[in-house]
Amino acid sequence: MRNKLGLLGGFVCILTLSFTSCKNGKGQPEVVDDKPAVTVKVPAFNRDSAFQYVRKQTEFGPRVPNTAAHQSCKNWLSAKLKGYGLEVIEQNFTPTTFDGKKLNSTNIIGQYRPELSRRILLAAHWDSRPFADSPDFTGDKTKPVMGADDGGSGVGILLEIARQLQANPVDIGVDIVFFDAEDYGDGGDNAKPDTWCLGSQHWARNLHYKNGTRPEYGILLDMVGAPAARFGFDDVSYERAGDVLQKVWGLAKEMGYGQYFVEEPTGGITDDHVYVNYIAGIKMIDIINKPAASKTGFVSHWHTDSDTIDKIDRYTLRAVGQVLLAVIYREFNGEL
Repeated sequence: MRNKLGLLGGFVCILTLSFTSCKNGKGQPEVVDDKPAVTVKVPAFNRDSAFQYVRKQTEFGPRVPNTAAHQSCKNWLSAKLKGYGLEVIEQNFTPTTFDGKKLNSTNIIGQYRPELSRRILLAAHWDSRPFADSPDFTGDKTKPVMGADDGGSGVGILLEIARQLQANPVDIGVDIVFFDAEDYGDGGDNAKPDTWCLGSQHWARNLHYKNGTRPEYGILLDMVGAPAARFGFDDVSYERAGDVLQKVWGLAKEMGYGQYFVEEPTGGITDDHVYVNYIAGIKMIDIINKPAASKTGFVSHWHTDSDTIDKIDRYTLRAVGQVLLAVIYREFNGEL
């Protein structure tokens, strides 16, 4: 992603669908609450499981398109989602990068309960930056980035959510999308934003949904694994999906995670949610770590060779993952 400073269990239940088909004793329609007959408990997010999913990605090496590590990780991600009972679509595409390269890329789409029309979209990018080109980095800027936090942390959280959905069934659809080719953009001062987020641009223009089904809203995860993370209100999330932003941040505060989810503006950013909002027309917010005091706008290991597994904090993974699980199950329960 590119910063632009200065610019948001355990059992299947049946949803009650009848509304005003009955009459009361006075001949007036009875109002039937549109809530499930039985609520489903929010499961506990396993931070250690999520951490191991992040570690496994780093064991493949940097997941840069057109490399063996990228191909191996793709196969593993698809297999994990299928193993947790999701229907998987591998959306292949071949974008041209800002420097003229053709990337063999794949958006990995896992659908939980694809037959249901009521859906929530959760996403993260799974590729890693091919150049360690942070302006604060003084090492070899031609080397690829491991991407434990920048890419790996969001994917690890979503894999654990997929596991929890299988273990704790609920009658609401969830789409887990791993965007590819997010981090192969031009990092120059005058670079065009659209050189980034190539996977989400392709996905937004080629939606896989059938019969007019679309998610009610989406949540993007990016760099969500560092200690003492600070998730604020970016411009696009606030302007295009402010109601979703307030819902998720309010829930996080209620759950005791207000130290992570701060109600502060963090400026503009080019990230995958921009294209989901503007091209696909689906409201999507971005949960992304933007420290208050940072020259780049991001964590110190951003786009450097130090974005490694030691930068991942299990407690941050749990905070984000537990909030997302609460969003899913409390939406079904009619509590959000």
